Amino acid sequence: MRINRNLYQVRAEVLLNYLFPEMAEDWMTQYKGTFFRNYNEDILSLNEDESKVILARDGFLRLLPEGLLTNEDDLKGEDVAKKYKELEWRRELLNEAFSPFDTYIFRKKLAIERQMSELLEQKLAYLLKEYYNFDLSAETNELVKEAAVLLPFISRWRGDLYFVANLLGSLMNCQVEVAIDRYSHMDTTICWQPRVRYFVLIPGLTPEEYRQKTEAMIPLVTFLKEWFIPFDVRCEIKIKEHHPIQENARVTLDYNTEVKNNNE
Repeated sequence: MRINRNLYQVRAEVLLNYLFPEMAEDWMTQYKGTFFRNYNEDILSLNEDESKVILARDGFLRLLPEGLLTNEDDLKGEDVAKKYKELEWRRELLNEAFSPFDTYIFRKKLAIERQMSELLEQKLAYLLKEYYNFDLSAETNELVKEAAVLLPFISRWRGDLYFVANLLGSLMNCQVEVAIDRYSHMDTTICWQPRVRYFVLIPGLTPEEYRQKTEAMIPLVTFLKEWFIPFDVRCEIKIKEHHPIQENARVTLDYNTEVKNNNE
């Protein structure tokens, strides 16, 4: 499943709470101004060892009225370059002076973001249980847990067979092939039903690894068939290798064995 991960739009509070949840009260911040935000992500630099983060935001210093810290004549006269360096030095000094205020506000925002994330997680669990009769806390299969968060959007994606393939590939971290055809238990095609087959391509498995992965995927297969596959569509999901078998190689039935058509 392809997801647009645009880091330019991710706030620092979200990333830091996710990556370093134990350091919420340790971060020291320095704001460089929103000028940098036009072509950078929110976090300009990050030093985990020093617990320091530099952000492309306007800090407390920017709230002060113009002219309070500088004069209009500061850059007039001779030796403008030297005067400009002095202004830059003064600005950096003031940024350091106001850094404790910016750090305090940023830590408060981190705490608020963490509380909001916890509330949203509780909201999702409540929604799944009350509206879809799915208890997220009682589910033990991690693959099913990841797929269950999509249930609120089930009306949009149920029946989208290629979306299911992308979802499988994302959950299993591998490529997935799709084959859509007809199925009939009779010798004729007078009566048939649509069929979709998903081949989860995981090469190099031993027979025991193949058995374990197949068993671990059973709850996910059941979940996908119930929620994402229309009731009249026959669905098969199997782990395959699709890799040329070398001579004297171990062959696992229904995994790396293929029946070839001699007419090809």
